[in-house]
Amino acid sequence: MAVSGSKDFEPNVADYVEEAFERCGLELRTGYDARTARRSLNFLFADWANRGLNQWTIGQVTQTVVSGITEYPVGTITLTVAATAGFAIGETITGGTSASTASIITNPTSTTFTITSPTGTFVATESLTGGTSGTATTVSSSPSLRDVQSSIDLLNAVVRRSGDDLSINRISRDDYLSIPNKATTGRPSQYFVDRLITPVLKVWPTPENSTDKIIYDRLVRIDDADASANTLGIPFRFYPCLAAGLSYYLALKRAPDRIQLLKGLYEEEFARAAEEDRDKVSVSLVPSFTFVTGT
Repeated sequence: MAVSGSKDFEPNVADYVEEAFERCGLELRTGYDARTARRSLNFLFADWANRGLNQWTIGQVTQTVVSGITEYPVGTITLTVAATAGFAIGETITGGTSASTASIITNPTSTTFTITSPTGTFVATESLTGGTSGTATTVSSSPSLRDVQSSIDLLNAVVRRSGDDLSINRISRDDYLSIPNKATTGRPSQYFVDRLITPVLKVWPTPENSTDKIIYDRLVRIDDADASANTLGIPFRFYPCLAAGLSYYLALKRAPDRIQLLKGLYEEEFARAAEEDRDKVSVSLVPSFTFVTGT
């Protein structure tokens, strides 16, 4: 018997929605049925983020530090302007109408530079002035915060200097607050992730140069299920979990008699997928020195 030779099965949003309705003992009939299912699908993705999944959405970011600047967005914020000649890396820029401020954290190109998370919002056509250079230009469009706001968490980080990568330690909010002198300069050795709506990476000591690089892995959210014709950015092994989860979410609204059945199936599928979605490496156990010596 011949096999298909095909490995391209990839359900779109409509396929998942139809599958979920059928598992609930229902039929997809109206446009509202499709809309409420897509909304449930997006809530399901948020639940997956809270459960610590999305290994396939890990992305690596390289951020060159700037001398004297301790706070960096977890991702990239790009500001587009009429011209950048005369602006300097590290200087503070101020919007003439909005009074928003930010610092430049990459060498400007002809019309763009990346910035720290702004205080306020730069608006299109307003004037922009550099605090150090005094250079003036015009904002072409408001910067998008979407890339940074899509960050769920930062997983690990290193500092690269002269080609060598050195691990830096993540600390808590309390530990960061307790640092007595945050203006101390040196090679960053610790970082705190301020998980705001627009997450911020705070490093310590304050960078002493503008050549070191912070390289970190971040977990980002799954793309939304906006249209029924869209496919979803998840790996093949998570298809059953997604179908089961959407079925359970729809049952909460449309099939209360099947809630327990579908919830149990979803949790089973989720546990199986979560067990698969991990690093498979050898584990080394090192005995405590205190335990061995008895002191």
